[in-house]
Amino acid sequence: MAESLIVNISEGKVEGCFGTNLDGEQYFSFYGISYAKAPVGELRFKAPQPVEEWDGVRDATKIGDSCAQKDMLNTKAVKGSEHCLHLNVFTRTLPDEGSSLKPVMVWIHGGGFTSGSSDPKFFFGPEYIMTKDVVLVSINYRIGFLGFLTLEDASLDVPGNAGMKDQVLALKWVQRNIKHFGGDPNNVTIFGESAGGASVHYLILSPSAKGLFHKAILQSGVALNPWVASNFNIYDFMNFIGREVKNEEEGLHILKDLRVDELVELQDEYLKTKLPFEVVGPTVEKPNPTAFLTKSPIEIITSGEWNKVPMMMGYTSNEGLLFAFGNDWFKDPQIESEHYIHPDMKLEKGCSTSKLICKKIKDYYSQEKNAYNPYMLHSDYYFVAGIIGSAKLHARTSNYPVYLYRVTLETGLNVMKRLFKVENLPGVSHGDELGYLFKVSVGSEIELGEPEIQGIRRFLELWTNFAAHGNPTPGGTNLNVEWKSVEEEQVNILDIGQVLTMQTNPEMERMNLWKDIYQLSPATAKYL
Repeated sequence: MAESLIVNISEGKVEGCFGTNLDGEQYFSFYGISYAKAPVGELRFKAPQPVEEWDGVRDATKIGDSCAQKDMLNTKAVKGSEHCLHLNVFTRTLPDEGSSLKPVMVWIHGGGFTSGSSDPKFFFGPEYIMTKDVVLVSINYRIGFLGFLTLEDASLDVPGNAGMKDQVLALKWVQRNIKHFGGDPNNVTIFGESAGGASVHYLILSPSAKGLFHKAILQSGVALNPWVASNFNIYDFMNFIGREVKNEEEGLHILKDLRVDELVELQDEYLKTKLPFEVVGPTVEKPNPTAFLTKSPIEIITSGEWNKVPMMMGYTSNEGLLFAFGNDWFKDPQIESEHYIHPDMKLEKGCSTSKLICKKIKDYYSQEKNAYNPYMLHSDYYFVAGIIGSAKLHARTSNYPVYLYRVTLETGLNVMKRLFKVENLPGVSHGDELGYLFKVSVGSEIELGEPEIQGIRRFLELWTNFAAHGNPTPGGTNLNVEWKSVEEEQVNILDIGQVLTMQTNPEMERMNLWKDIYQLSPATAKYL
């Protein structure tokens, strides 16, 4: 039985337990600490409320519920609950007199805003990061309709972005409490992957998150990616579930009266009738007392009115492999499809501009030199163009550095390729880099050989250097490379492969194609 320990935080006492890191050293774990009231009953769909103080000692030795969702591995089941607004804290040492505070890294999980959790026993084990002297926090936030329901009627107080407001409240908890775990509230790095990366980007853009973090890492997801924004219509959903409503208020009553598992089941069936990623996500709100974002991401980025911090962002060499094991719609990539026209372009289907874009895409991606990788179009459209565009735009409007990377490293730790058995396809899949930052316990256990250990050490060195110093390769590092930041038109990229190498504008030809496409609509003309 693990020895227990108690930490006194501003809301009460929590009791944690011990863990063992990759090097066999001890660290402290605190699981499932509530940062908000459970968003149940009248609080469902609303902005989160801070957790109330408690008497006695709360047990933080057991992992809390994930937020209600379809189980990724058993898709017939609904897992999790609405009692899910909690976070985990991991630290190698607790503070004593005279000890200095450590850099804090706050992890935001992905999952397309409809799935995922921070569960350390499933996907995000801290055993690797805990070899470094940082304090790690991983958070849950509401997903699906529970986190991103958006209604027009201001009197209903459901303007959208509840899941993003959860993240802000969790960061406020970090500001209040992280010093009790040895973390420095003035040196907080937020980092996330996929929808977690896009969440980090939205936090950079949101006035409500100002001052809550000091550095940011965006992995394979930004606000300009076409899969990010919400497009929910309550009348369409009500029609789908066979309920006729005269107004949003009637629809909201129906949604509040559903059991949480019924809501998740209906949401899942509804989303299957839509194109992937087109319904659930962050939104631009009308001004309101709890607003997270009231202007479009591109408007905020180009104005320079965002939370300026050092940034690190990047992508994997074949992000689109995600679709080789995902939705059936993607299994046969259709190059001539209007599905690859960014929704922000606001073009009518079948219009002359739309047909021109389809032709440009077909002419380029059907060329023989691109045929070896049927998922390159998915990679570029869904991920790479938006990420490189965001890096250039932020570099243009900030005095802080923007570091850009591409992952080409392939070992047994490339978690998604292994999990979905697509090792025969070229490149590094969306999500593959997670296996170098976290211990992933889903799927078969992998024996760590020299390439895997070297990959872990290298990723950790870059990520935690950045968290500590705002520079992933500060002087004196043993990585033998100087990671140059992005300049306005010189896109410097660190290639993270078997070796670390700096490259300049490596995807230029493909990005010029997307630049030409985006400039066909005034709404996206500045995207790349």
